[in-house]
Amino acid sequence: MPIRFSLLAASLVFLALTDTAGAQNYPWCAQYAGWGSGGGRNCGFVSYQQCMATVSGVGGYCEQNPMFRPGYAQVPRTSRRHRR
Repeated sequence: MPIRFSLLAASLVFLALTDTAGAQNYPWCAQYAGWGSGGGRNCGFVSYQQCMATVSGVGGYCEQNPMFRPGYAQVPRTSRRHRR
């Protein structure tokens, strides 16, 4: 029992100290051509040209990301210093 509690406590401390993954916010998605089983999707492109360059030669098409939020960006964390 004490070992389980120690492992649980260590896991919780580790999770509390790690950064959370931020969502990517890019305006273009590549839908790759799939041969019979569907293809993959990648919504990590900043421009239509970048997306098209990626799918050229492998097949697929580009479309706007329906989840894209213009102007949304993660605000970097800053440390606050308290004045006395």
